[in-house]
Amino acid sequence: MDTMPDKTDEMIVEEVQRGDTQAFGELVSRYEEKIMRYAGKFLSEIDDRKDVVQEAFIKAYANIQGFDAKRRFSPWIYRIAHNEFVNALAKKSKIPTISFDPDLLFPHPVAAETADGNAARREMREMLDMHLANISPKYREPLVLYYFEDMDYSHIAEVLEIPVSTVGVRLNRGKAILKELMHAHA
Repeated sequence: MDTMPDKTDEMIVEEVQRGDTQAFGELVSRYEEKIMRYAGKFLSEIDDRKDVVQEAFIKAYANIQGFDAKRRFSPWIYRIAHNEFVNALAKKSKIPTISFDPDLLFPHPVAAETADGNAARREMREMLDMHLANISPKYREPLVLYYFEDMDYSHIAEVLEIPVSTVGVRLNRGKAILKELMHAHA
């Protein structure tokens, strides 16, 4: 398989769609570590993360013909992984995954994204690592995507299928919850 480093994800997807099934391996190698890291943050209490991540790649491969290569591949694969993680959590905890979400119904206007300094971002990652299990998935997901996966608001919105304004609300609330947890454990 020709693996030129200058090929975009979308170019590789087009190769897979044209029948080069081996090209999918390049996408797996590009994203497996990232998706595993995401799984580790999102599914901190589930031991068999590898199985869930593998299932996400199987679903991506099965649905690759329906992917529009004019769009970005990254949010698409993260969305598939996100759905697998939600399903794994639901199976493990036997709780329904549909619930009333006031953030979606009553989004608050948020300021445009600001560039956090590297030190502040590093500090937030450390706090997240310490307190991740104590934050509900609703706020954990955008925090992990923003601080660990370096996604911007629009990509987070695409992965979680929520409005960009809701991403801002959840990030702000998630940060506030983190700060409360830090003060409680200080």
